[in-house]
Amino acid sequence: MTAQILVVDDEPDLEALILQKFRHQIRDGAVAFLFARDGVDALSMLKGNGAIDMVVTDINMPRMDGLSLLQRLQDGEEKVSTIVVSAYGDMSNIRTAMNRGAFDFLTKPIDFPDLEATLAKTLRHIQILREARDRQATAERAHASLSRYFSPNLAQRLVSDTEALDLRGQRREVATLFTDIASFTTLVETIEPDVLGPLLNEYLVGMTNVVFAHDGTLAKIIGDAVHVMFGAPGEQPDQAARAVACALALDEFAQSFRERWQRKGIALGVTRIGAHAGLALVGNFGGDRFFDYTAYGDTINVTARLETANKQLGTRVCVSATLAGKVADFRGRPMGDLVLRGRTEALRAFEPVSGEDYKNDAMNGYREAFAKLEANDPSALAAFAAHVGKNPDDQLAGFHLKRLLNGAAGTRIVLE
Repeated sequence: MTAQILVVDDEPDLEALILQKFRHQIRDGAVAFLFARDGVDALSMLKGNGAIDMVVTDINMPRMDGLSLLQRLQDGEEKVSTIVVSAYGDMSNIRTAMNRGAFDFLTKPIDFPDLEATLAKTLRHIQILREARDRQATAERAHASLSRYFSPNLAQRLVSDTEALDLRGQRREVATLFTDIASFTTLVETIEPDVLGPLLNEYLVGMTNVVFAHDGTLAKIIGDAVHVMFGAPGEQPDQAARAVACALALDEFAQSFRERWQRKGIALGVTRIGAHAGLALVGNFGGDRFFDYTAYGDTINVTARLETANKQLGTRVCVSATLAGKVADFRGRPMGDLVLRGRTEALRAFEPVSGEDYKNDAMNGYREAFAKLEANDPSALAAFAAHVGKNPDDQLAGFHLKRLLNGAAGTRIVLE
């Protein structure tokens, strides 16, 4: 790339001398020179040519001297590296020039080998600054992009240390969540776009904020559905606990959000959440043009089906025993041994509950009834009937009661 150098001097012979001395560099395209007679001309040329890399200016000139030009350059938005030229021994002006941002100085009469060396040194400095600005701009763009998927702390770590986290495809242990709003497609068809836009944007911002507060990775947003990962791309020893805590926090936010919009007359469905843990193939699978850090594999499929299972069970959050077993102080009630769509083996699932609800009378009553169901105790039907009588809003208990009334037994539940 050709370096553009603006020489500001009122000596009429200087232009010809410089063009003669640097004719080889000019011919090879290494440098190009522009010339101005004083500071006024120089500012006009700088304004009209944003590609000037360096200014070489005399101090004593008519209309606007070199020191005034330096001050104007320092006050401007675009900082240009400047070399000042002054009479030998005029150290007072040279000190003033350096204080106003000059990079280097030369003395008159100009020694052309010295000028050539000083220009080369200044151009190297300019190149270093330019590369640093480019790196900063690239980092800022990367941070803006990564912040869409990762928590701010993790995004900053990815930007500052690209070797610390591997975004290439790899198999690793993760904890995952899927969320989805019930009957959202139907809702979309019945409300106006000027209502749908603010609703969906506010919902997704709130859900994303919850995910990032738990240092989760936002793997995918498709419409109203959200896919979240823990344990990738960075290691998280407590990823299972984070996932369960995040699921409860997402449920709390979604319920509050739903109630707020229902008061506005919008019949928003509940948000259903599925959570699971296991091996998955994770990485950036967006090709050369797109960033798409996501995950594939059976673990992801199971998570999605656990989210769907909530619809039949009457629950909002469904956590696999695999994930629950990795959380030391997990609190939840058993839902049953679910045979998910497309599978033959049953998977025990739990509905997580917050600490204050874990030991209340309703929770104890459900667990006692479920224990009878698990033991194939004939009194399980009566126990669930009594529990539902006291807690008519407990849809999971109502689901089990209906099963028992229809002749089912045990905890194995085949989901259609």
